[in-house]
Amino acid sequence: MPTIRLKTGRDKSLLNRHPWVFSGAIDAISGQMDSGQTVDVVSANETWLAKGAFSPHSQIAVRIWSFIQDEEISIGFFRNRISRAILARTLPGTRQDFSACRLIHAESDGLPGITVDKYGDYLVCQFLSAGAERWKTDIVRILEEQFSSTLFPGVLENGPCKGIYERSDVAVREKEGLFPATGVLSGDCPPERIQIQEGNLRFRVDSMRGHKTGFYLDQRENRAMIPEFCKGAEVLNCFAYTGAFGVAALAAGAENITNIETSSALLDLARENVELNGLDSARMQNLPEDVFHTLRRFRDSRRSFDVIILDPPKFAESQSQIPKACRGYKDINLLAAKLLNPGGILITFSCSGLMPPDLFQKIVADATRDAGRDGQIVRRLYQASDHPTALAFPEGTYLKGLICRVW
Repeated sequence: MPTIRLKTGRDKSLLNRHPWVFSGAIDAISGQMDSGQTVDVVSANETWLAKGAFSPHSQIAVRIWSFIQDEEISIGFFRNRISRAILARTLPGTRQDFSACRLIHAESDGLPGITVDKYGDYLVCQFLSAGAERWKTDIVRILEEQFSSTLFPGVLENGPCKGIYERSDVAVREKEGLFPATGVLSGDCPPERIQIQEGNLRFRVDSMRGHKTGFYLDQRENRAMIPEFCKGAEVLNCFAYTGAFGVAALAAGAENITNIETSSALLDLARENVELNGLDSARMQNLPEDVFHTLRRFRDSRRSFDVIILDPPKFAESQSQIPKACRGYKDINLLAAKLLNPGGILITFSCSGLMPPDLFQKIVADATRDAGRDGQIVRRLYQASDHPTALAFPEGTYLKGLICRVW
């Protein structure tokens, strides 16, 4: 097998079972290597460390499949890893009151670059690394096997999968030397709207064109948490997407909800979701506007709210973008703090994996202080439990949030 030898002292992360090898850690390459090919990684003194997929175009030159030397990277390997990931979503203590969840969470499920989300009877996949792309056909075949049998009869009301759809249309594929890819991989094309259940709430999802694979499944447990703060409240939902937080707030008895999202089409779907749940759409105002501009307009007009939700897109795609991201988070949290009634609730998130939780807390603290307000952390929030974090891969905890009371 082709082999990658690391520079002296650059093996520590692999010894700790971290799944990435950066190009700068490589001392020498022996053998012919194609994109996505399985390679051995050895230390400077030739001690075997791991097997992984080689990516000649990415800064992450190898994504590790296995730390077991005699484990063959074959269709059997992927069958076992996929079965383990699905089983983890069915074990005692895992919630089953929803019809959509993440089945495979990339590195944290031991399958770097592979994401699979289940929306009712359809699977939506992303293959975002060279290794994932190389094994795509086999992975799709395994998913077909798993969901055409009764192997996992309790998985989210599991039945035969009607279709597997690809949404590998994100920028990270370019870093792997791959072109964007979308389309049906197996079975039927998903309908324009897939209806899903989340506790007592229902949502319509555009899995073919929506953000990520169509819905922010990682916020499910946080949506279930906010109702206790929203009864009788005037709520502002910023970066609303298709209004899931707003639906949860209205269902909890919010007096009214204002959604801000730049896309009118997404806000139309937000209205559909409100009506789908039998809620009064007259209690909702949708503003197809830029959040930063609208928050400033609200500040200047002395508009105020009882609860403000900030769930912005990723502000930092690379380490060099962290300073700019800090300014963006500071800006929106400062404006939100000024708009809250005394004792109001700020629910604020960062989904930038490169943003450390302690730095995010400091940004929110500085924003609250500069607004002339005092704040208290009521609760810390993370991604849903079907988006686990491998203990050796702290980068897997990308979503962090705070519920703060602001005085």
